[in-house]
Amino acid sequence: MSSVSAPVRAQGLRCCRGTRTIVSGVELDVPAGTRLAVVGPNGAGKSTLLRTLAGLDAPSAGAVEVAGRELGRMSARRRALTVAFVGQEERPSGELTVAEAVGLGRTPYRQPWSVAAAQDRGIIDAALASVGLGGWGSRACTQLSGGERHRVVLARALAQQTPVLVLDEPTNHLDAAWRLRFMQVLDELHCTVIAAMHDLDLVLRHFDAVAVVAEGGLLMHGPPAEVLNPELLRRVFEVAGDIVPHPDTGLPYLLLTHVDPASTD
Repeated sequence: MSSVSAPVRAQGLRCCRGTRTIVSGVELDVPAGTRLAVVGPNGAGKSTLLRTLAGLDAPSAGAVEVAGRELGRMSARRRALTVAFVGQEERPSGELTVAEAVGLGRTPYRQPWSVAAAQDRGIIDAALASVGLGGWGSRACTQLSGGERHRVVLARALAQQTPVLVLDEPTNHLDAAWRLRFMQVLDELHCTVIAAMHDLDLVLRHFDAVAVVAEGGLLMHGPPAEVLNPELLRRVFEVAGDIVPHPDTGLPYLLLTHVDPASTD
């Protein structure tokens, strides 16, 4: 997996869908090697912001820079060598084998009309092993379950070996065991990771920083234990929350309780 990371900076970012502004005024600095979680209620604009941070969508205002270079000014190939992106509903093509689907992550490194090198095969095998699909390269993607297909797409992004990895709900479609195992995979990466997350408890233990998208912009940004405080949880997510240590490991866990939305007024 990638041993290189790069800082990401968003300045005066406004992200739109058509003529509608989704989020605006976004100022964000993500130091190299940071794991940043982007959280917020459904429809707040997390996916829209992530697509802009990954360079897939152009901002209506402002700019995104990676290592001081503006994404919007990069060629498609240079951008693919800089940022890997996985959407929450992405699936590999049924016409491909597992290895072929993961091998698409190596495309930016190849010259036109070249074939996969032996080094690529090693990288593909390592990416598959990291998501628990070692030895599955020859299987057809049509033979996989929904969760297994999602792991193939995650492996493709790992094989891309970029300094920045952007993931939209990476634990979506994964069972409980694989949610925890994939978070361990992210913990071991050296690249910069920006991920939209719904599970605030995982954010607390596995991310260095959290950015809260709500009310049309970036509401808060900082360490998870500070940002995910009772006041914010009630205001943004309409839940009550307490951070408690695990009785055996001492690691922090977030306990959430539903509250009546009327009580947040």
